[in-house]
Amino acid sequence: MLPAPAPAAKRRGRWLTITLFLLPALVLFLLLVVAPILVAVYASAFRWNGFGGLPTNFIGFDNFTRLFGTEIFVQDMWHLLVLVLLSVCIQLPFSLAIAMLLNQRIRGRTLYRLVFFAPYVLSEVITGVLFSLILSPGSGMANELLSVFGIESEFLADPDTVMPSLFLVMTWKYFGFHMMIYLAGRQNIPNELIEAAQIDGATTWKTFRHITLPLLGPTIRISVFLSVIYTIQLFDLVWILTGGGPSHSSETMAVTMMEYGFKRSQVGYASAISVVMFVLSLVFALVYQRFVMRRDLAGATTTMGGRR
Repeated sequence: MLPAPAPAAKRRGRWLTITLFLLPALVLFLLLVVAPILVAVYASAFRWNGFGGLPTNFIGFDNFTRLFGTEIFVQDMWHLLVLVLLSVCIQLPFSLAIAMLLNQRIRGRTLYRLVFFAPYVLSEVITGVLFSLILSPGSGMANELLSVFGIESEFLADPDTVMPSLFLVMTWKYFGFHMMIYLAGRQNIPNELIEAAQIDGATTWKTFRHITLPLLGPTIRISVFLSVIYTIQLFDLVWILTGGGPSHSSETMAVTMMEYGFKRSQVGYASAISVVMFVLSLVFALVYQRFVMRRDLAGATTTMGGRR
């Protein structure tokens, strides 16, 4: 009978196996995520048009000083705040309401779930092209329908209506995704709790307010997190629908970065914008996990032996 391997040899073998399995993913992560971030940070300190090798015209923080002193970028930040507030206060509650409705025993609910989730399957480009045809000034389908009632609206061509129109398209595209998240969270709540509350005389609203909603807390927090991160990086829909217009009234940070980096060949300045977007996303993620999702993460993390 062969002797059992020494504990130290077993540990080394286990770590070698873990390393070999993790190494390909780690290499890809370094090449596709970390390296571009470092390149963007490096390029943001130079005045560079993106050609002729590595930049050499070092200007320090001038790109960032210029950035925060530009009215367009300040407007981009305001658009970000507006879209985040609209998403959190309107889109997500609407998705939650639809999820609660489709959790009931109603005829055809499977079909409704499929129909509501279907827009999320479409790519942003297809969605943008579709709604650019529907909301286009003059000959768009929406204008043709409204003209029957004597109503005229420019939608995407009017600075006063372009942001609500953009939010409408975002909601159509993504509410089904959040609906499915909430629906999955609701189905993980034991029905016995709901039935016990109803037996005790609780109304439908009180049952939702004091039982369903608190137990959906982790799901809602994840949904809010994903919605905010997506809004910070919003590009595809805006670029296809409006290109940031009219007169920068629907422009986002990603659209501004595209404009300066690829159309005006100001790659250093565009890199500064990308760094700001990265820092915003990182800071939000860290703060949100630290103060909002702290209890969820603590409850999901255990140590060996079953102790927290």
